[in-house]
Formats: sequence, structure tokens, C-alpha cells
Amino acid sequence: MHQQRLDAVLDAIAGTNAQSVLDLGCGDGDLFLLLAARQEITQIVGIDICAVSLARLKTRLAQINAAAKKIDLQIGSMTVADPALSGFGCAVLLETIEHIAPCDLSQLERAVFQQMRPRNVIITTPNAEFNPLLGVPTHRFRHPDHQFEWPRAKFRHWGNRVAVAFDYVVQYRDIAGCHPVLGGASQMAIFTDTREMGN
Repeated sequence: MHQQRLDAVLDAIAGTNAQSVLDLGCGDGDLFLLLAARQEITQIVGIDICAVSLARLKTRLAQINAAAKKIDLQIGSMTVADPALSGFGCAVLLETIEHIAPCDLSQLERAVFQQMRPRNVIITTPNAEFNPLLGVPTHRFRHPDHQFEWPRAKFRHWGNRVAVAFDYVVQYRDIAGCHPVLGGASQMAIFTDTREMGN
């Protein structure tokens, strides 16, 4: 399912025609490395709060040939915008928002959608409805670091509100497995800046 998530995100990025990508919460870099291998992606910036994860990613990057690309890794939080990171073609938050306390989501929204404001934002997060198929007890989350896990209706309610508030349009997909009733193990929202719709 992890590979299915990565493949779905790569397909979604390709659909945006973005050449510059922000990987927010890049971790050890499973997505980052795949982006570095894509010729059409010319600039990639990875942001994570964990210095150890970034060090591991740096080691992994040294083992591939990505010298022709503009690559940068930075220690930072998704909830604090860096003005230098504005105007990217796409920002990706791959299974990361569930690690943020719900009370801090408004900071994330402003940092990503208002201040950095990439032309496209791709967010994936666990689908709580799928948890029984994974053997996750109803009183627990999939990972102890998760602050929440949303069913699809709640994720879409949040996404719709964010899209309206910051002038984006949004579409949703079930990813990483598919159940006729429960959907996928993860869910994806693809936001597009309304100013880019006619371009």
C-alpha cells in the first residue's frame, strides 16, 4: 500500500505539470528520491522537523545521480511558512497532516495555502474507515504519533472548507487499496489555485 500511495502521488504531480515541488514532511525521502529521478522535475525542496531523517535522506541522495536538479533539504515545520518557498508548482503532504495536532491545523492552512501558496497542493492521509481491514482497534490509530485519523466525509468537509477559504478548487481520490464500501487505505485531495485554472 505504501508503494500504491507513492505511485498515486507521482501520477497526481504529473497531472499538474509542475516542474518545482515542495515535499513537506519529506522524512527519509521515499517520495523525494522518486521525484529526483523524474526529468520533468527540475527543483525539489524537502522540509522536515527531524534532522535525523534529513541526514538519512541526504545519504540516500548521494547514491543517485541528481546533480542536474536543484535540490535542497531544510529543517522546518509545515506550520511555519518560509517566504522563499512561495510560488512552487506543487506542494505535497504525503501522510503528514495526521501528525499535526488538530488545534494547529489552522496554522498549517495559512502557511501552505495562503503564504507559500503553491499552484497545486496534494495531501494524502489515512482513511479511518479502512482501519478495521488493517486490524486496527477502534480505540487506536494506525501509528502512535498520529493526532487524528479522519473518515472520508470529514476529510472532504475539511478540504472543501480550505478550498473555499483560500480560493482553490479540490478533487478527491481513494488510494492504496480499494474497498467497495470503505474506500482506500488512504485518501487524497488535489487542490488547484483558481488563478491557474485558465492557464
